[in-house]
Amino acid sequence: MIDARPDSISDESLVVALLAVAPAALGGAWVRSGAGPVRDRLVETLRMSMPPGSPWRRLPAQIDDERLLGGLDFSATLSAGRRVLQRGVLALCDGGTVVIPMAERLGVGTAARIASVLDRGEVALEREGLGASLTTRFAVLALDEGDGNDAPVPTTLTDRLAFRFELPPHDRDRPLGVVDPGVIEAARQRWADIVVTDECLTALCLTAEALGVDSLRALWFAQAAARAHAALVGAPTTAESSAAVAARLVLAPRATRLPPQRDEDPPEPPPSADDPPPAEEPPAAETQGTLEDRVVAAAAAAIPAGLLALLRDSMKAPSRANAGRAGAAAARAARGRPIGVHPGMPKGGVPLDLVATLRAAAPWQRVRRRLDPRPLKTVLRLSRDDLRVRRYLSRSETTTIFLVDASGSTALNRLSEAKGAVELLLADCYVRRDRVAVVAFRGTGAELVLPPTRSLVRAKRSLAGLPGGGGSPLAAGLATGLSLVDAIVRSGGTPTLVVLTDGRANIARDGTPGRARAETEAVQVARQIALCGARALLIDIAPRSQPFASQLAGSMRATYLALPHAGAETLNQAVRAATAARA
Repeated sequence: MIDARPDSISDESLVVALLAVAPAALGGAWVRSGAGPVRDRLVETLRMSMPPGSPWRRLPAQIDDERLLGGLDFSATLSAGRRVLQRGVLALCDGGTVVIPMAERLGVGTAARIASVLDRGEVALEREGLGASLTTRFAVLALDEGDGNDAPVPTTLTDRLAFRFELPPHDRDRPLGVVDPGVIEAARQRWADIVVTDECLTALCLTAEALGVDSLRALWFAQAAARAHAALVGAPTTAESSAAVAARLVLAPRATRLPPQRDEDPPEPPPSADDPPPAEEPPAAETQGTLEDRVVAAAAAAIPAGLLALLRDSMKAPSRANAGRAGAAAARAARGRPIGVHPGMPKGGVPLDLVATLRAAAPWQRVRRRLDPRPLKTVLRLSRDDLRVRRYLSRSETTTIFLVDASGSTALNRLSEAKGAVELLLADCYVRRDRVAVVAFRGTGAELVLPPTRSLVRAKRSLAGLPGGGGSPLAAGLATGLSLVDAIVRSGGTPTLVVLTDGRANIARDGTPGRARAETEAVQVARQIALCGARALLIDIAPRSQPFASQLAGSMRATYLALPHAGAETLNQAVRAATAARA
């Protein structure tokens, strides 16, 4: 065991000791780190440093409101004939710690509810119509395992946690240090009597201003951390060292700018004969700077390189391009991530949530028996308004299907452009998790050249040996694309159809030549594609645009683009823009 001086243990261990002294006053800590031995030791150290017997609960990121906040115990309510409350996880953690693994997956609504309980110190049950509340005070340990591509932990929660830091992924055997439990217990007893001096408050306020921290909540946490540090070292008031620790651990991670550099004092003018004699020089200690300067310098030294850029990136809202990183999000009936319970009828594959339905009906049983005293065969009296259904959010895989016209003398150029566009799209597939397929039509039929894949090597190999020339069986190509779209939709995916053609259909689906019949069949298949609801884009690559190409796009309900000399980069940009516009 070692003492609690800032220079004797790591900042992470010092944060653990400060949280153990005043967990409710400091709110908790946001730790960004992947799972590993260093993080496990840190979590276990915090658990052992908390008061003996204090609650310690792990909170699932997808917990529902009933389990989080509590409410009616419907089985006890039905048995007793009166309202019986049950305590949620937050109420059960009174005086303890709530650990949130994978906090980057925490929903905004759940984070807001936790933040509200942290602010009020109680769980309110007005939403149940009970007019009751359960008192609870706890600390939160949010473990962020995001890799930079995930959405950040909601600021609604992180703003209410005093500390935030990142553990390095290496140094598996790096010692963190432990503060003697006796020292923490003694500090916990004297923490309420620690006095925050005016000099310490002034220094913290000036430091927050210099670092661009405009949150009053951050200042409150800073003074609470200074008091906890003074209690650890056994000081009756917050000294300079306590202010420096609070500035380094609480204010520096919230910095939005570097502190301004002080200009050197301007040279004094030469004395004249009428000037009074100069006063005596101040003591040498005054030349080392004021308390405010030293605290600001300590906080500035704790700002890691690149932190300000990371802060700016984390505060940006996710763009539409990044929103499709993991596929299109859609509310589905019976699979995916639960997104809550809502009033509604269980129809169309939407499942009934029996527990939520019984909970909604339980408070009204006595009233309903009084209004309708007729004897019924069922003990529980339900109404349509009691029914609750559960909704799910799932991410479907996105597949872009290229339908390439490989007929005619310019087929080689069109295939080269399609190949380049496919390669550019596949370069982003590792991030967006999309797939790409290619269908080529020439001669008398269509061929699935590249089944849906993410493999760039496979795409190049499949497209390399594709010949060109012959007639243009546009209807057969659209029919093959329609079959692929239907298969993707049935498997739960989201297809996007991109047709590259000059619009000169001259081969019917049975392989017989004839422009009129070929165009009629192409329009019929295009209308079937429109009924599927798939996103579609038709790129007219003819040197001179033909009216039939625009008519075909209208029948398909597709976006029409005339790009007679488009290269791979232009095609790729057109596909991405059309997909984002229709999302």
